[in-house]
Amino acid sequence: MTESPGAWSTGCQECFSDISSCCLTTWCPCVAFGRIAEIVDKGSSSCFGIGALFLLLHCTRCGWIFNFFYRHKMREQYNLKGSNCGDFWLSCFCEYCAICQEYRELQNRGFDMSIGWDENVSRRTPGVAMAPKVEEGMKR
Repeated sequence: MTESPGAWSTGCQECFSDISSCCLTTWCPCVAFGRIAEIVDKGSSSCFGIGALFLLLHCTRCGWIFNFFYRHKMREQYNLKGSNCGDFWLSCFCEYCAICQEYRELQNRGFDMSIGWDENVSRRTPGVAMAPKVEEGMKR
């Protein structure tokens, strides 16, 4: 049995409920988007690489297409209410609001967006220790 979709934790028009993510999305959308993509891709893409690609697309007025893809992927991954049509319109005409909502959603799900996927996973997984540092050279 498939679980019915859940609601987003915040609405897309609630940008001012979190001023820091609103400012980041407004002034540095490529950084916010790169962080979202790294979490949604579960670390298989880099924040820097995706952010740079988004910046390139954003400068050509095509960043919304990239955002549409990741918004859809995120909605499917977290079983959030919505539709492809809604994702399309929101990404196309309210790109900053969509990115800000996605950013807040991941924060509200417990992700620290500034540390990336790997660090979030290591902080969430109890009992997982980092490998000890291996020093080079022989020791007696």
